[in-house]
Amino acid sequence: MTIVFVETDPAGEVTLTSAEAITFARTQLLPDGGAATSREVAGPPSGSTEAVVIGELSDSAVDALGRLGVGVIHHLEHPDLAEYSAAAWAQAIVDVTPESGTLLASGTPRGMELMAHAAVRTGARMAANVIAADEEGLLRQVHGGTAFERLRLDGDLQVLTLAGHACTPEETTPTTPEIYDYELTVAEADLATRVQRTEAEAADDASGLTSARAVVGAGRGVGSENGFSEVLELVDHLGGALGVSRVVTGLGWRPHAEQVGQTGSRISPDVYIACGISGAIQHMAGIEGAKTLVAINTDEEATMVQRADYAIIGDLHEVVGAVNEEIVRRRG
Repeated sequence: MTIVFVETDPAGEVTLTSAEAITFARTQLLPDGGAATSREVAGPPSGSTEAVVIGELSDSAVDALGRLGVGVIHHLEHPDLAEYSAAAWAQAIVDVTPESGTLLASGTPRGMELMAHAAVRTGARMAANVIAADEEGLLRQVHGGTAFERLRLDGDLQVLTLAGHACTPEETTPTTPEIYDYELTVAEADLATRVQRTEAEAADDASGLTSARAVVGAGRGVGSENGFSEVLELVDHLGGALGVSRVVTGLGWRPHAEQVGQTGSRISPDVYIACGISGAIQHMAGIEGAKTLVAINTDEEATMVQRADYAIIGDLHEVVGAVNEEIVRRRG
């Protein structure tokens, strides 16, 4: 059995990263949907994907989970769980997790924290930032995504987090999930640290950058604080996000929330278009998860150009401007 902790947004919808985790569980962790798990335990998993949802469970979330192939939803609701508390939430998840199988969450800050707590409380082995699973074991990102590690986890229960965008969400034959509600008891000691209040996102919040499927990067090559017009127009055309190098934020041209790299955000978009970025090792560590890398640079020897899947040698303002014009022309 594989149980996936599912996060929902303020509107009650299943988040993209949780949909990715469910798809990964169904296609790579179950014997009839893909490769076997890495667990060295007696007997295969039961072949089912179940979800854990804490707090309100909307009808649309139930429908979405059904389309993703979830057969059972463990619905955990309690007044003491209304606001986030890592220890209390983790214990609630552990309470419905069987002694054998896989407990999985997406590699968001919340998913990482909860799975770490759950692993400690169950005594299970944990692997973070997993990107694949097959008969040889698990493959995960390490050292900020600059290297990969192959491993196996022993024990009856394994705890995993999935690296962002390591799997594309895929719907399957819809199910009508069974919903189990529980009489929960929350220990006062587990509530010692919890959220007291929630405020609206600040304008410079980086969540849009880390979840974007298309990111346009801008470096020193834009030339100045006023040199982002073509790049920002391309971001709008792609419905993506802007990411910048450390030099750009260091010069004060853009806010730190847009910085990509070891001291900024680590991203895993479908496509990353690097405009005027040389490719310092710190920046490359932040984009290792990108599925396709496109570089626009005047220096054909730049690290970014050498590492790119596609490269255009030229002035970024001219190249990006031409791309924008072509997009507008094709869209009529």
